[in-house]
Amino acid sequence: MNRLRKEMKIIPPAAWAVAVALTLCVTLLYFWMNRMMFSPESHRGFFFPVLFIGVLIAVSLFVYSLLIGYIATDARRRGMRVVLWTLLAIFIPNAIGIILYFILREPLLRPCPRCGAAEKATFPYCSACGASLAGICPSCQNAVEPNWTHCARCGAKLGVPLDSPKV
Repeated sequence: MNRLRKEMKIIPPAAWAVAVALTLCVTLLYFWMNRMMFSPESHRGFFFPVLFIGVLIAVSLFVYSLLIGYIATDARRRGMRVVLWTLLAIFIPNAIGIILYFILREPLLRPCPRCGAAEKATFPYCSACGASLAGICPSCQNAVEPNWTHCARCGAKLGVPLDSPKV
């Protein structure tokens, strides 16, 4: 399964339903208003441009609605403020709120190996049980990556990389 399909599965069914309903309503309203404003005789040469604009509006609204649903669900699974990011994505114009979300979103939460509580990836210790979530530098007590041989913060030698088997 590719990554796009995995990410599309987190969009809740309610967001799909809202996207379809909103797209249908706006599309029908667009074509009804277009028909009411112009007589069929004046419409003859403009059928395909009007159809193209209607389809473009419908597809844009559908994708926008699904993006809002994705942001709401993704922010929850990343431990971010759901309401704040959803409202920013909706109300900041020109999709800048959506772009900001994808630039500023935090990494996925990871489970604690001891108690299973969801913790941010940057935390060195579990907030529920105190277990170590990452390697710790013996000199400065900061978190270190598994494959580091030296601490990036203080330069202390870590010895054997943490992901290598110790002999």
